[in-house]
Amino acid sequence: MKAAGRWGSRLPPAVRDALLPALLLLNAATTRPPHELPVAVALTAALALPLLWRRRAPRTVFAAVAAAALVQWLTGVQLPADVALLVALYTVAATSGRRGALVAGALVEAGALLACLRWATEGAFLTPFVAVTAMVVAAAVLGVNVRTTRAYLAALEERAARLEHEQEQQARLAVAEERTRITREMHDIVTHNLSVMVALTDAAVYAQHRSPDRATTAMLQISETGRQALTDMRRSLGVLRTDEPDAQRHPLPGIAQLEALADQMCAAGLPTRLDVHGGHAHIPATAQLTVYRLVQEALTNTLKHTPAGTRATVRIQCSTAAVTVDVTDSGPRPPHPRPAAAPSGHGIPGMRERSAAYGGTLRAGPLPDGGWAVRTRLLLDSGEAAARATAPA
Repeated sequence: MKAAGRWGSRLPPAVRDALLPALLLLNAATTRPPHELPVAVALTAALALPLLWRRRAPRTVFAAVAAAALVQWLTGVQLPADVALLVALYTVAATSGRRGALVAGALVEAGALLACLRWATEGAFLTPFVAVTAMVVAAAVLGVNVRTTRAYLAALEERAARLEHEQEQQARLAVAEERTRITREMHDIVTHNLSVMVALTDAAVYAQHRSPDRATTAMLQISETGRQALTDMRRSLGVLRTDEPDAQRHPLPGIAQLEALADQMCAAGLPTRLDVHGGHAHIPATAQLTVYRLVQEALTNTLKHTPAGTRATVRIQCSTAAVTVDVTDSGPRPPHPRPAAAPSGHGIPGMRERSAAYGGTLRAGPLPDGGWAVRTRLLLDSGEAAARATAPA
């Protein structure tokens, strides 16, 4: 039986729909007496042949089969082809709504009642009526169950497709966010370290004849800056393992590393004063990295856009709820606004993004008495969004 079912399921729907009409016509042609043959074959054809189109027009086919069954009842001919009514009822119940299934079931039940009243033997009405009613209910319920199952499977497929689409969108967003993070980190790392290395190189060239010791010190600082840049780049790209020596020698930059950053800027020709107020042990590493990058970018801009003799001041105020970052310099007020971003589209816009991740609004602009200021306040309770914005994927 299972093999036959699998074989039947492999047949095209049109072939499966043609099997029952063919069998009913064959039965009518081979079992009827010669004098009943024309009427039986004609009624059987009227009942069975519409089933060929039951998938395309279920209600129309049901109406045609019901009309043929009424003609059969009027002529008083009993036929096995009456099973076509059950097939048509099943198709309507499987493809129409609940109201259509109820109407079709009621019509078939009325036909069953008329058939039993006419053809049931004396005293045996109830048994055939109950049997026929059971078949009508079974056909209708089976059709409704098939329709419900199809709708459920369609809903599952739609939900799966929607979830897959949402996952693809989330994956694309995650990739875009990671690219933005890496780009921002690369800009800050490369711009800062190259600016420092250029300044140290100029100082080494200037001092190589007058003060060889200072030139040697500057060259050593250039080498250390380059190694630091390589380590930061590898860390940002996610290729530096925690068990590598550089990972221990160069921890993730934070507020504690601002003093080394200030010394580096002093060596590059930008005297920098650092004031940190309040403890920062409770501040998450991602927030400290944001503070470090903001200060680093602000000082790099000062080093690039101000003349020699400019001094910078960094003030960090730490509290349990927020971190305030204030970077100012004493450079002359420029005749035109200082460039807001590097040609790559980062710089101050990148600083704004970092600040916004912690609910802060970064303000950058000239001071009334000359110089430049960068100020923002990071809210530590916005750390979840910031961690996604700054942490490697």
